[in-house]
Amino acid sequence: MSTFTDLKLTKQLFNAVSELGFISPTPIQKEAFSIIRSGKNVVGISQTGTGKTLAYMLPILSNLKFSKQNTPRVLIIVPTRELVLQLVKQIETYTKFMTIRTLGVYGGTNINTQKKYVGKGMDIIVATPGRLFDLTLSGVLRLKTINKVVIDEVDVMLDLGFRYQLKNIFELLPKKKQNIMFSATMTEEVDNLINEYFIAPIKISIAVSGTPLENIKQVCYKVPNFNTKINLLSYLLMDKDEYQKVLVFMRGKKNADTVFNSLEEKYGHEMGIIHSNKSQNFRTRSIKQFNEGSNRILITTDIMARGLDLENITHVINFNTPIFPENYMHRIGRTGRAEKEGNSILFFTNKENKLKEAIEKLMSYKIPEKEFPKEVKTSQVLTAEENPKVKGKINPLKIPDKDLKGAAFHEKKDKNKKTNQGGSYLRKMKKHKRPKTKGDKHFNRRNKRK
Repeated sequence: MSTFTDLKLTKQLFNAVSELGFISPTPIQKEAFSIIRSGKNVVGISQTGTGKTLAYMLPILSNLKFSKQNTPRVLIIVPTRELVLQLVKQIETYTKFMTIRTLGVYGGTNINTQKKYVGKGMDIIVATPGRLFDLTLSGVLRLKTINKVVIDEVDVMLDLGFRYQLKNIFELLPKKKQNIMFSATMTEEVDNLINEYFIAPIKISIAVSGTPLENIKQVCYKVPNFNTKINLLSYLLMDKDEYQKVLVFMRGKKNADTVFNSLEEKYGHEMGIIHSNKSQNFRTRSIKQFNEGSNRILITTDIMARGLDLENITHVINFNTPIFPENYMHRIGRTGRAEKEGNSILFFTNKENKLKEAIEKLMSYKIPEKEFPKEVKTSQVLTAEENPKVKGKINPLKIPDKDLKGAAFHEKKDKNKKTNQGGSYLRKMKKHKRPKTKGDKHFNRRNKRK
């Protein structure tokens, strides 16, 4: 078994990694280290939870020497504010024994404050695409000294509509640089981005999306409707010894709020919620409370399925079956991290059965179905989406289209046949074909045109 000693890290980096308790590199870390350190362009495809952050940071930091220059040398672009905050914190632990300055910038906060921090100088800048572009346009942030660019969770960024910003950022960056891209899935859009900006990249593929993680136990429940799902979730969460730290994934912010409000009376003191409509402070506090254990339940949308390092999650509950099968893999990857055992539970209705089958096809694995608990009440209340659409009855008094008459037609009355002749004066001029007075300049001018 290989260890971090085999990577021949600098003394400062090795001490930082050892202090974090890391002993052996993961497959993606082991394979990416020498390639990234060589300066070649790299595209890494790796499932969430496989340690790809350390996979690109270790070789980058191994080559990064002390410098007094204020403009950044390394740029890391991530899709969300939470990932910026997390990544900055991780880099600071990796560089504990090094003199490296790291700055994170993201939207939703005062840009003038961030401009002041940019002016103080940094070696590594971690940013969301939108705020990075705004700071660059303002002239405060200069990217000409960037020699390494990392785009993490690139498929998420493209899904969120950041292609325009990424394209503009690449045009502002120097052509001679190392490009590093990591993604959990290889989509057509990701492939197009690689072909446009990456020259002869080396591709690394570890635990390709669709491969079920062996240390995650998966089960599913067939549930009649949305409100019965809430009853089932409430029933399962009563077992605090089993469900010690639970991440509940929802499809859409409105559904997340509905479930949170339904369970708040019973679990409000131990439950949090996070999605893009919540303020940055609220989101940061919710993550902190969940990580520290003051809340054992966190309800969220897919914004949390990527990148965020949430520790010791015992269960991931998929309240809604994901529309895209790959998202199921990203969700369940939040549990069973660092080779620990994890649990995944999927709720699905009749309408969601095809989505479940698509997930099973992707994984080449049939998710075991558990019997619906008899203690759980089946709700008869349907949501607006679940209610069948009622077609309006045919009105027997309505005149069929074929019997409708055409528009009425009649000759105009004499008074309506009159046309505009331009007034009596012009009519007289037209008759005599010469001006009545020598001073009629407008009439003379009009005749000249003719």
